[in-house]
Amino acid sequence: MNKKIGFIGCGNMGEAMLNGIIDSFDNSDKIYVFEKNEERQNELKKKYGVNISSTPLELVNSSEMILVAVKPDIFPLVMDDIRSAVDDTKVIISIAAGVTIAAIEKGLGDNAKIIRTMPNTPAFVGSGMTSMSPNKNVTSEEAAIAKQILEGFGEVEEIPETLIHSVIGVSGSAPAYVFMFIEAMADAAVLAGMPRNKAYKFASQAVMGSAKMVLETGMHPGALKDMVCSPGGTTIEAVAELEKTGFRSSVISGMRKCMEKSKEMSK
Repeated sequence: MNKKIGFIGCGNMGEAMLNGIIDSFDNSDKIYVFEKNEERQNELKKKYGVNISSTPLELVNSSEMILVAVKPDIFPLVMDDIRSAVDDTKVIISIAAGVTIAAIEKGLGDNAKIIRTMPNTPAFVGSGMTSMSPNKNVTSEEAAIAKQILEGFGEVEEIPETLIHSVIGVSGSAPAYVFMFIEAMADAAVLAGMPRNKAYKFASQAVMGSAKMVLETGMHPGALKDMVCSPGGTTIEAVAELEKTGFRSSVISGMRKCMEKSKEMSK
């Protein structure tokens, strides 16, 4: 990866992305970071060997692919700072929820090259799922380079921006639901006498292995579920109880609320 990559903001998600990119490409000498907290900047420099920029504008001048990893309410301030340096040699990659491509174009100019993305926290362990939506100004070559960068910390799918709310519901926010599921399964195992550390391991591995089966076999999740449910057995007993207490409808309802909130944030 020969492109110079800049990070404006490097909190938890930004660092997960940074770590994954360096692990994949061993390119810390080509990475620039701006963090408003000077102590945090020095910590990142010491930990990863990256270059430090004193302002967002300096960072954009030094970089070609710029990942903006700040909170949505900070994003307009960043755009004001960097607008003068954004030209057709720069690609702006945003991870800010609720900040549309149209809003970024308004802040940086109609000719700005923008890719809106939505990563998720499994990026911390190199197993993230990220959507990317380039605007009309991004060339196919630039989109391919951006995808390669994002693949440094997991899987990537290019989607139209109109699907971003679905992505947030099914992927961006989804780790929280999965963690709740793992915690609930572990609690039940502890209730039955299993030590908690063992319960978390059994539950987590079951979730990870099940997800891998869906991805690698290509089978419908319902068919995979049926394979586990022996007639009159323990699994179908659990499935029946989960359905009785609204397991699937509860998940769907929660995700709908998540997607509605995402739409509200984009207005």
